[in-house]
Amino acid sequence: MDLNKSLRLAIESGKVSVGANESIKAITSGSAKLVILSSNCLEETAAAAKKGDAPVHSFNGNNSVLGAACGKPFPVSILAILDGGKSDILNLKAN
Repeated sequence: MDLNKSLRLAIESGKVSVGANESIKAITSGSAKLVILSSNCLEETAAAAKKGDAPVHSFNGNNSVLGAACGKPFPVSILAILDGGKSDILNLKAN
């Protein structure tokens, strides 16, 4: 699976919460199906993400690289996949 391609397809065709505030809301409400954390995500944010029921995947890059992978012009430290759309992103294993 090409993670960058799957991320962009999920953002284009599915529903994704980008950023700490939106992602934590999705995690606590139980609507997040997968959480992706950058390698330099804040410890408090990562701890809050891991308290939820959704699997958590550690992205192999910092927030700038994750933002670029999402097609965003800004750093992204955490995102929550609510609906994968046409992407196979939900097949990603937690790590």
